[in-house]
Amino acid sequence: MEATIAIEKTNAPARTEDGPRMNEAIKAREVRLIDENGENHGVVSIAEALKMADDAGLDLIEISPQATPPVCKVLDYGKYKYEIQKRKNEAKKNQKVVNIKELKMRPAIDTHDYEVKLKQAKKFLAQGDKVKFTMRFKGREMSANDLGKEVLNKLIEDLEDMAKVDTAPKVEGRQMTMLLSPL
Repeated sequence: MEATIAIEKTNAPARTEDGPRMNEAIKAREVRLIDENGENHGVVSIAEALKMADDAGLDLIEISPQATPPVCKVLDYGKYKYEIQKRKNEAKKNQKVVNIKELKMRPAIDTHDYEVKLKQAKKFLAQGDKVKFTMRFKGREMSANDLGKEVLNKLIEDLEDMAKVDTAPKVEGRQMTMLLSPL
């Protein structure tokens, strides 16, 4: 009785490892070499670059694979990955997240209600958030949507010292929207 082994072929791409290529994984014949002190040794063969890295007791890491020839550096790989992670965390810490706060109103808004919405908008803008005003129309109010536009234009005038108009008032179905961002 003969045993046959079936081998499946898949069209999946070869699995690639995260991070830059290092040591023997570098495929180029010649590389531009930078040693552990940051000194440029120019274009050298891959064998010579690997020997220099081995003599220093460090790894040869491909920094810029798109360049011709690729740029490689003699570094400690663990330290290199740590520094990259540190830079990513620093960039993440410095980024500002902008929130969009929404205030909903009706075209027949009373003066006190208007002032409350205006005060909320000023607070949101002072915090650095964008403010989206949504004017909702019911029933026959759609035929007189100029009332809603007047209210939104009054808001623009009242907030001109704190905000700029990102999206001018525009009608979308049964509502009119406008977006303001802090100066």
